[in-house]
Amino acid sequence: MHKSSDKINQLYVFGDSLSDVGVVFRATGGQYPPNPPYFEGRYSNGQVWVEHLAAQLALTPDRNTNFACGGATTGTSSLNGIPGVGGQVQNFVKANQKLDPNGLYIVWAGANDYLYGASNPAIVLENLSQAVAAIAHKGAKKILVANLPDLGQLPTTRNNLNAGALSSITKAHNLGLSKTLHQLSQLQPETTIVQLDAYALYREAIENPAQFGFTNVTSACLDGACGQPDRFLFWDGIHPTTAAHRILGERAASALKTQFSLNLSSERVH
Repeated sequence: MHKSSDKINQLYVFGDSLSDVGVVFRATGGQYPPNPPYFEGRYSNGQVWVEHLAAQLALTPDRNTNFACGGATTGTSSLNGIPGVGGQVQNFVKANQKLDPNGLYIVWAGANDYLYGASNPAIVLENLSQAVAAIAHKGAKKILVANLPDLGQLPTTRNNLNAGALSSITKAHNLGLSKTLHQLSQLQPETTIVQLDAYALYREAIENPAQFGFTNVTSACLDGACGQPDRFLFWDGIHPTTAAHRILGERAASALKTQFSLNLSSERVH
């Protein structure tokens, strides 16, 4: 039964470069990521998926409270001065006695752990589990958690010797994440945890690029002639183009609409 409390009036985002809307850019005095070729502090050529999602939910930019930092891992400690997602969440829940029940809390991380060499998904999943549980415990009613795209199929990894290992660990992570989130849902029945299947979306784009308007799903736009970035899945060796981010945002909106009674904006949803 859908309730009036289904409305979402604010986004709270915890994550890494896939969700960063300028935290690192501001912290480095506008030095990184360099603009151009990156867009105003995003690790892309335009807005990132949480901004496209906010547009779908008819939320203005001031309704997007974003702690995501490029380079973040899932842990509580900082790495190279970048707070991990566990740390981002810890700081947030410490500063807030009770969380907004009409907010949507987004957690997406893990890629950097594995790209930096982590080989044990159990540790990464425990970090994410603790972060999600901490948000739920403080009163969050709606949480969206994304899984990882195939880390062995990024432009920067696909021809490497460890591409197969990265693909395997991605699958293990995603399988474990589904189980972990299911367990958390049972422990916190008042909280709805929605999963965004980024893995499936990237795979669809790679297997059937024309469906999304892509003509290149294997190489980085920045590495060659990049006259039509909207035709590329990847902007650089790791990060998607804003065209891909838009599709992620639309897919997230669809997942939320399935779960809640939401009025989405008229942007096309795949």
